[in-house]
Amino acid sequence: MKRITISVLQITGFILLISLASCSVNRATVDDSLKKYFDDNKVEGCFTLFNNADGKVTVYNLPMDTARVLPASTFKIVNSLIGLETGVIVDENMVIKWDGIKRSNEAWNKDLTMLEAFKVSCVPYFQEVARRIGKDTMKLWIDSLNYGNKNIGDKIDTFWLDNHLKISPDEQLGLMKRLYFDQLPFQKRTQQIVRDAMLQEENTAYSLSYKTGGGFDEKNNNIGWVVGWIEENKHPYFFVTLVKSADSTIDMKSVRLNITKGILKQLGFFNGRM
Repeated sequence: MKRITISVLQITGFILLISLASCSVNRATVDDSLKKYFDDNKVEGCFTLFNNADGKVTVYNLPMDTARVLPASTFKIVNSLIGLETGVIVDENMVIKWDGIKRSNEAWNKDLTMLEAFKVSCVPYFQEVARRIGKDTMKLWIDSLNYGNKNIGDKIDTFWLDNHLKISPDEQLGLMKRLYFDQLPFQKRTQQIVRDAMLQEENTAYSLSYKTGGGFDEKNNNIGWVVGWIEENKHPYFFVTLVKSADSTIDMKSVRLNITKGILKQLGFFNGRM
């Protein structure tokens, strides 16, 4: 197992991580032992973990960690925050009626609440939210959040899917930390609703919160995201997984989660001892 300790302050990309996370990160550990999880699935990728207790960062594939790609459905986190803050989404129980267009994902083909749409990652629901927010208001919030490259293009309902808006894994990590600690420029109620929507697993040993995302970059690479945090003994650890594959038929939904959970298990999670 190869481990290299490097100064984060010597790495341009992680300067942004520090500013977004608002924490005193001093050192990062590059852990190449995590490469096997990507190799086993025949994909490229990166993984980053931030330990809030001591400010330490564990990262695999630093160049990819600081490169921006489309956020895909991880943008539903920010879309929800803006929708709730502006009143476009009243609360997590607000229903947007199905438009009647039958899509391949059966879970989308019905009226959905915001919480239901978030859980099944319903693109049409959040496209309608974006249209109701409007381009000017959306751009104002994207700029205020300093979200990635801040480019929303001309199409209000596809910019997070069509490679206009881009964000790096280290920027996603900073966003997760700020969301967890109510440090984003939204009301606490707004941030709490979104945090609750992100909760996926909870038991006596740990709680796991995340949002997935998937899409295709300009070179038609299949992109998969998992962004969120895991808590054990009331201590949060923030993580981001980004997966890339030239295979358009890969089962990205399974691969991205299998890689994420495999790495977290190797790092000692899921037993309630972290």
